[in-house]
Amino acid sequence: MTGSRAAARPAGPGPHPGGTARDAPEDVLGRLGGSWTWMLGSALATLVPGILLLVWPDATLHVVAVLFGLYLLVTGAFRFVAVFGQERGDRLPGLLIAVLYVLAGVLCLRNPLQTIAALSVIVGVVWLVSGLLTAYAGLAAKDLPHRGVVLGAALLGIVAGIVVLALPSESAVALTRLLGLWLVLLGVMELAVAFAWRAALRRITH
Repeated sequence: MTGSRAAARPAGPGPHPGGTARDAPEDVLGRLGGSWTWMLGSALATLVPGILLLVWPDATLHVVAVLFGLYLLVTGAFRFVAVFGQERGDRLPGLLIAVLYVLAGVLCLRNPLQTIAALSVIVGVVWLVSGLLTAYAGLAAKDLPHRGVVLGAALLGIVAGIVVLALPSESAVALTRLLGLWLVLLGVMELAVAFAWRAALRRITH
């Protein structure tokens, strides 16, 4: 799931109100996390594993767990940096999402030979909780551009989590197809959020 931004701000170097250069680590992360290209990278990190799972449905459970663990870790890193692109008061939901993704990724990679049910629970909980947190952030953030797109992505994540938890797969092939399908859908939605964010930044810049 994609995190929300409090308001569209043009990315790029600039002075602080006090006149000092914006070269602090937090400012660097803020410019990076607030850029639409960073959001695009996050969307691709979701879309690519989904495509791999769909074109490789016969992958073993071990491969699926490792691939999904890597997806969760990479996405968690993207989410963590994206937190700094938000206003300070709006960072908590995004930070919780990042931590959730990283912890779930570690669980998948630490025991890749776990059962289908265990993997389904991990993935379902991650998508459900991150979707709820993204929806909360989207509703609470002030001056959020394209709020409908962000809330749509959050809703899709909630539905994906519920489906994975409510419909446990009986085989690795079924689980692979299910996870691949939802990853592709989530990735496409995150692409829409990224391009909507680019449009908002261009309007502010020009």
